[in-house]
Amino acid sequence: MVKRICCLLFLLNFFFTPAAAGQKVLALQSVAIAPYEEAVRGFEQVYGSEVKRLFVSEQKEKDVLREIQAIKPDMVLAVGRDALLIARRLRDIPVVYCMVLNPLALLAAETNISGVSMNLAPGKQLPELLKILPDTHDIALLYDPARTGAFVQELREAAALAGVRLNAMEVHQPQEVPRRLNNIRDRADLFWMLPDVTVIAPETVEAILLFSLENKIPILTFSEKYLERGAMLSIGIDPFDIGRQAGELAQMIFSGGEHLQHGEARKALVAVNEKIARKLGIRIEGKLLRNGGADR
Repeated sequence: MVKRICCLLFLLNFFFTPAAAGQKVLALQSVAIAPYEEAVRGFEQVYGSEVKRLFVSEQKEKDVLREIQAIKPDMVLAVGRDALLIARRLRDIPVVYCMVLNPLALLAAETNISGVSMNLAPGKQLPELLKILPDTHDIALLYDPARTGAFVQELREAAALAGVRLNAMEVHQPQEVPRRLNNIRDRADLFWMLPDVTVIAPETVEAILLFSLENKIPILTFSEKYLERGAMLSIGIDPFDIGRQAGELAQMIFSGGEHLQHGEARKALVAVNEKIARKLGIRIEGKLLRNGGADR
């Protein structure tokens, strides 16, 4: 009987103890901002305990690398772009990144680096949009092919599957934006604002927001910053869940699984500016706001 109980305890310990137990993880954090803190908390939830922090913004790169060597972690969690730029210099320990936009553009042929980007696939965003605005049939956007061409191609494919028309017009400098907006005013139920610095420049944002109000065309944005300024809907990433994804990847690595993996954010956070919706004459069901969006 005692032997059977011991075996049962062993199995329970094996299946329910985090794979990272006993391993030392150092969170290398670009800056101390709320989304990064949320990501680290998500990682810790999966990892099973708190991790030591080291902030990049407070030190020079050589000092950060020297401190990492002194700590001797079993893994580095790089949170943010600046943290990944330093962590990619490490060669002898696994690195897991998170909260980085387009991380593969920063990496070469490193075989010890895996992670979860801030990229949210169009195939995840479009269904969330159609839940809130089911009568959307024509989506217009402006984009610079050199910056967001790959995303737009994915969106074309997702839109075709959803039976939605995509009117995507190229711009190559911010000065083109007002003229292109005039070209799409009659071909849009919604304007999709991409994180494209050619399109979203200080001198163009006001023109886009004014275009929305004058033509009663709602804007879908990627940032709550623009939601507060006049966009109607935002679909963004969930930092806590991205941290959890990074933690799951760390567990896999510590368990001896495949090291080289690069994933995208799997969960979308939706927020609605209901005041702007009313100005545009758009009614959104209360249930959708409770389940998917944040009333503002």
